[in-house]
Amino acid sequence: MPVTLSILDLAPVAPGQTARESFEGSVRLAQAAERLGYRRVWYAEHHNMPTIASSATSVLIGYVAAHTSTIRLGAGGVMLPNHAPLTIAEQFGTLATIYPGRIDLGLGRAPGSDQVTMRAMRRDVTSSDRFPQDVVELQGYLQGQSRVPGVQAVPGAGTNVPLYILGSSLFGAQLAAALGLPYAFASHFAPDALFDAVATYRREFQPSEQLAEPYVMVGANVIAADDEDDAQKQFETVRRARVRGMLSRAPGTPDYTDAQIDAFLTTPNGQQIANMMKYTVAGTAPQVCRFLENFAESTQADELIIAHHSQDIDNRLRSAELTAGVMQGTGA
Repeated sequence: MPVTLSILDLAPVAPGQTARESFEGSVRLAQAAERLGYRRVWYAEHHNMPTIASSATSVLIGYVAAHTSTIRLGAGGVMLPNHAPLTIAEQFGTLATIYPGRIDLGLGRAPGSDQVTMRAMRRDVTSSDRFPQDVVELQGYLQGQSRVPGVQAVPGAGTNVPLYILGSSLFGAQLAAALGLPYAFASHFAPDALFDAVATYRREFQPSEQLAEPYVMVGANVIAADDEDDAQKQFETVRRARVRGMLSRAPGTPDYTDAQIDAFLTTPNGQQIANMMKYTVAGTAPQVCRFLENFAESTQADELIIAHHSQDIDNRLRSAELTAGVMQGTGA
């Protein structure tokens, strides 16, 4: 059976591009994903990152949903400690009411930002400690079985928006297993605990009303191109941008050249950042196919969620098309 494919869209803002152009690219990517047979497209909550435009995740989902017809759309994810569970229930309940049967809600406990931004969002260092309780409270609102007497999500109650737990450690795996929810591992940027977390989740899973058996999604970075050299050049550009972004968060950071970034990647700290993209393939369609099939087999994943990482939207669309074509026979 072909492995189920989905897309993680980080709504990237390329050099010289505006956020509006990024959103238009997200619409084009979702429309292509719908045509090509991808299961879903997810958007991640990030803040204070000039190269990522998906901070208002639910708003972006609504915008893309209005320009597509059938594909599932969701958060991959909402960083729940940044928000009141009732607020998220109302937001995603609204989306599910407007676009029934198409909305997912993936939940994470990280801030999606740096510590200064976290404070600007009125989040404190203990917010993540309430994550399990907040997930249960949110679930109650969406099921119409509020855990808070006298409070209902309007709209939201009874929409039963499916929840997913996102994680990159054993904590998320154990929580997803205990609650009987699907588990999505962020191996596209935090690969180290992948196999331990998936094994823990499957071993400890408890069936729930939403899910009878474990369901695992794993992330990978893909740059598929017609020419291998072109794919590798795109990857080098993406990796430099990733490193440059991580080094440039502090005010007054120098504008590092490509040569300086490449030199940094040879250092121990640079290698640690490079390892974040361990599960990445850049190449032709057959090369991508071999990597993804091996990755799915080794992780026993039920679904692969792919970040097509080229900076240029046309290259991302071509990557999505080639990947679908070689994996599912739907592309060109």
